[in-house]
Amino acid sequence: MTTTRSTQSSTIAAHAPTQDPAEVPAEALVREAALAARQAQREFAGATRAVKDAALLAMASALRAQSGSIREANEEDLAAAREAGMKEGLVDRLALDEARIERIAASVEEVAALPDPVGQVVDGSTMPNGLRVRRLRVPMGVVGMIYEARPNVTVDVAALAVKAGNAVVLRGGSAAGRSNAAIVAALRASLSERGLPQDLVTTIDPAGREGAQALMRARGLIDVLVPRGGAGLIRAVVENSSVPVIETGSGNCHVYVDASADLEAAVGIIVNAKTQRVGVCNAAETLLVHQDIAQEYLPAAARALWERGTTLHADDASRAILAAPAAGQGAERHLVAAVEEDWGTEYGSLDLAVRVVDGLEAAISHIRRYTTGHTEAVLAQDVAVINRFIAAMDSAAVMVNASTRFTDGGQLGLGAELGISTQKLHARGPMGLAELTTTTWVVEGDGHVRP
Repeated sequence: MTTTRSTQSSTIAAHAPTQDPAEVPAEALVREAALAARQAQREFAGATRAVKDAALLAMASALRAQSGSIREANEEDLAAAREAGMKEGLVDRLALDEARIERIAASVEEVAALPDPVGQVVDGSTMPNGLRVRRLRVPMGVVGMIYEARPNVTVDVAALAVKAGNAVVLRGGSAAGRSNAAIVAALRASLSERGLPQDLVTTIDPAGREGAQALMRARGLIDVLVPRGGAGLIRAVVENSSVPVIETGSGNCHVYVDASADLEAAVGIIVNAKTQRVGVCNAAETLLVHQDIAQEYLPAAARALWERGTTLHADDASRAILAAPAAGQGAERHLVAAVEEDWGTEYGSLDLAVRVVDGLEAAISHIRRYTTGHTEAVLAQDVAVINRFIAAMDSAAVMVNASTRFTDGGQLGLGAELGISTQKLHARGPMGLAELTTTTWVVEGDGHVRP
């Protein structure tokens, strides 16, 4: 779309001022975008919190003002996605209605209200020789982002990047191409109107898949690269990138219902965890139930899930309970036999794997075998069970008597999130402002020399 590409004119101009961006080689487009982002970040690096917050508030206002054009672009993306046969769970993730755009704009305002991480003292001390040592948070620099069918991510990443003093280069994927272009245009215009460099937020979507590959090779131009999407995308970035990567992970999230659980609350939790939004990485994909309460709990949980169209992939023990005539009263049953593949699947749809386990240790063993390290939940009243479950998990987040859907930057006070990191270096769990900074050692002396 010509109108979309014009938002990148400042980025492309140095390479080929008379060319359509689609005709510029991907390597050159990414290089020019990264160099423009680098220059913008350097100009912006010393910005005060007041300047940053004003920029964020302007971005939020621009999203509201351009809501109509964003939704129009999004409708085109949705139509193309459905025509291509995209799963409804992923279509839902792609969709932007007026209420969602308002929530996205509000999240930008929430980021503005957060403390500025830049300049925060992480730690400090005075050495025995009198040297004064501080470790300060500083911007990461230029952040690259590769993601799929998530137009809200465009805003989240841009807001967090600006607040933390960074620039961001986005590759949002073809499924949300029109939506992302409309959003980026609004954000860039709002920055320019504030007298700030618009290349703090830039997109390489016109370069297509080749642009994503070039972004992975842009070591020295991009400081850190974050993939966010399905397991295949994340694996491709991790395995092929020469740029340092913060790995976000797929979400094969588990909910374990212990014999000590409040069963009524446990029904509501699994329904929320599975069905509140199915195409997200923190949706539950496997339900594990203690054998002592399976006869009582499973029929009630199944009926509530079936009422929302969920298909249960059940092991032999749970299927025997759920196949009984009384189990499905009042709801159409969607019940199939589980196979080995189900335990390791992130469905992204109204499907849920179900297994009856002998007890806590069996649940822990199952989770350890199949987890992707994202989020696990324990529903229990027994404190010893809760403590053992927490200690045994090796995941980015553990929920206790709460839905897995709370593993989210906005829900956990970060305002927005870059993604959910399942790795163990630098960042883990929801990534917010702190994860978009690095640190600098500041050492002050009074003519000190090392003996």
